[in-house]
Amino acid sequence: MSKVAGIGPEVAVATGEIVLRSSSQTLISDAPESGLIEQCRSGDAQAFARLVAVHERMVFNLAARLLSDAEEAKDLSQEVFLQVYKTIHRFEGRSSLKTWIYRIVVNQCHNRQRWWRRRRKDQARPLEELTQGEEAQLSSSREPDGPFEDLARREQARRLQAALDAISFDQRSVLVLREVEGLSCEEIAVALAMPVGTVKSRLARGREALRHELVRR
Repeated sequence: MSKVAGIGPEVAVATGEIVLRSSSQTLISDAPESGLIEQCRSGDAQAFARLVAVHERMVFNLAARLLSDAEEAKDLSQEVFLQVYKTIHRFEGRSSLKTWIYRIVVNQCHNRQRWWRRRRKDQARPLEELTQGEEAQLSSSREPDGPFEDLARREQARRLQAALDAISFDQRSVLVLREVEGLSCEEIAVALAMPVGTVKSRLARGREALRHELVRR
């Protein structure tokens, strides 16, 4: 068992598992990204814990949106950081580290969905059943809602997620990266290793398919 431990998230790597404990903001370093990457490559445990602290919310958010399942998103986040830990020495710096991690998340989600289709998924926890802490990760900062506003927001989010689930994974991944994560078409092209023109066409088709599903529902 190898363990990566830092001040805050303690990252234990053992038999394919990374365990995150407490997300202290003190771990988020102002050091240049290149310096943090080099420290991780050299086996610096605290540097890798800082990397996790910076990116763990983004990874969970994206996985939850693409899979529509909170428990699966948690498990997949572990797998993503395990892969980052094992392969960061291959990162060549042609894109930002965040963009590189986006690609890993999308690929892992795609693989997980194909696995679901072969072995019918029987135990899923929909996003509307998130705990308050998990929901906070998926929500942008805002004023607290009243009970009626909160109910309406949850219903709207449920309908939107159901519509997203109904369109193809390729369209959904491009839509989430563009509309939720705020990436440009050029950044998405790098993250997904495809031409910008393909990104734009999938985005257009995905928006139309999403509109159709929302109207149908």
